[in-house]
Amino acid sequence: MLDYWSIGETGVAHRSITPVLDHPGSAVMFAMAKKSDQEPLEADLSSLLGVRLKLDEPLARYTSMKIGGPADYFIEVDDDVALAAVLIALRRHQVPRHLLGNGSNVLVSDRGVRGAVIHLAGEFKKIDWREGGEHIEVEVGAAYAVTQLVRQAARKGFAGLEFAEGIPGSVGGALVMNAGAYGSEFEKVVERVDAINFDGAPVVLSREQMTFSYRDSHLPAGTVVTRVLLRLRREEAAQVSSKLRELVGKRKSSQPSGFPNSGSMFRNPPGDFAGRLIEAAGLKGQRIGGAQIAERHANFIVNLGGARATEVRQLMELAQSEVQRRFNINLVAEVKFLGEWSDR
Repeated sequence: MLDYWSIGETGVAHRSITPVLDHPGSAVMFAMAKKSDQEPLEADLSSLLGVRLKLDEPLARYTSMKIGGPADYFIEVDDDVALAAVLIALRRHQVPRHLLGNGSNVLVSDRGVRGAVIHLAGEFKKIDWREGGEHIEVEVGAAYAVTQLVRQAARKGFAGLEFAEGIPGSVGGALVMNAGAYGSEFEKVVERVDAINFDGAPVVLSREQMTFSYRDSHLPAGTVVTRVLLRLRREEAAQVSSKLRELVGKRKSSQPSGFPNSGSMFRNPPGDFAGRLIEAAGLKGQRIGGAQIAERHANFIVNLGGARATEVRQLMELAQSEVQRRFNINLVAEVKFLGEWSDR
């Protein structure tokens, strides 16, 4: 389940800020140069209402795998006006930008992220239920947790979202990725998407204007989802809750628990399952450092404690190479790689 989505780069070259320490004073020179680069943008962002800026903020605390180096700029925004202003400022200063939701389905590099990471808060965590007749509409902010939404709907007796129980991400990420499970996907319940584009202008897309496919909603590059309008149907609350409990049981019996993870690491190839193939390749339980291919479900990699992003990626590459060698099937990563991977 996606909870990071790139919203486009500036298109300009952005220098690496990894310091070279091969002569005296280089670390000091690096720090001074970085500070000089940051000051104009920092001043612009600090003056905006509904914006909170942190410099060199470690991202491990914001990801479900608890892995990730620092972002040059970590920016929390509370509403549409603040988000538009931030996007405009980043473009003016030619700073690359990315959006991070609840941090599932993303692997942040140990070196961190050059540029800005935007995190939605405030108004983007609100929800509005519109009841009337057999069908129900709910307008929900992009930063709202999927699991919280699913459980609220079940308590109210609104059906259609049961498949999403246990998806550890935000509504915006689920929409972007067209998240799904147990034979259903978000595209089945989406009515409208509100967003802001690369230039800070509002965008509204109806269901008819969108194109969904497996794990993709094909939104225009640079689009930041802000709210989603979903259409559900009214059923008996007991019936919806029963279905929800059934799916919760399935998830608990088949997916790992107790250790941080990012959800499914690979997309399922046509007609098969990535977890089955990785297990058949004999890799269940394989470990590199603090990272391990889960013993319960081989399409998960768990952080046993102190795992590094490079170790997770090495396990992913091992799984890809072994499945390719044994079954001639190319596993495509579902998890998104965010940050500076200059060692690759």
